[in-house]
Amino acid sequence: MFSLQTIFGKGDKFYGLLEQSAEAARESAEALHALVTQADHVPVMAAFAATRAREKALAAQISEELVNTFVTALDREDIEALNSALYKIPKAVEKFAERYDIVAERLEAVDFAQRARVLERSTGVVAEMIGELRRGLRIDPVKKLQDRLQTLESEGDRMLLAPYRTLYVEGNDAMKAMLAKDLFELIEKAIDKCRDVGNIVYSIVLKNS
Repeated sequence: MFSLQTIFGKGDKFYGLLEQSAEAARESAEALHALVTQADHVPVMAAFAATRAREKALAAQISEELVNTFVTALDREDIEALNSALYKIPKAVEKFAERYDIVAERLEAVDFAQRARVLERSTGVVAEMIGELRRGLRIDPVKKLQDRLQTLESEGDRMLLAPYRTLYVEGNDAMKAMLAKDLFELIEKAIDKCRDVGNIVYSIVLKNS
């Protein structure tokens, strides 16, 4: 199997930056879980701001390196696709955090923690998949991680049914139901972005194996 990592020693630069980006996405998911489980939101929102700033800087650095590097470890379009997909995970998480911080008191009885935990686990799998890129683009471990992402996505979808039933059928507060639905969908969107990253990594491995 041909190893792209060895091309002119260019592997570590982009692998390292993508790994840092995946780690920032994971940290944003951890902060989201803390946000919905802790009473004091001030330090958590500060953590969101720091993580988001780091993710933006990493995305910009990857784009700059693509312009300044003649030979890349992976195809340029693949690096660009991963950079864009990774960037969208903390972006979706940040949207949730901003809105949740405003309406948290009104949604005190709504459980977002389980869904947030699924997102946290999904970003952990994403970080593992990005880490696999520098290990020789092996199909089997990447396929197993991709299957885990699909399972987590399905688990998250199933978990939405119970709160939706409670809010729409048993509840009598339409505004509360709408606010909760909006927030649940933002978490779902972030999980979908994790799936998108997984699909890109898997396609890269298949293309170069």
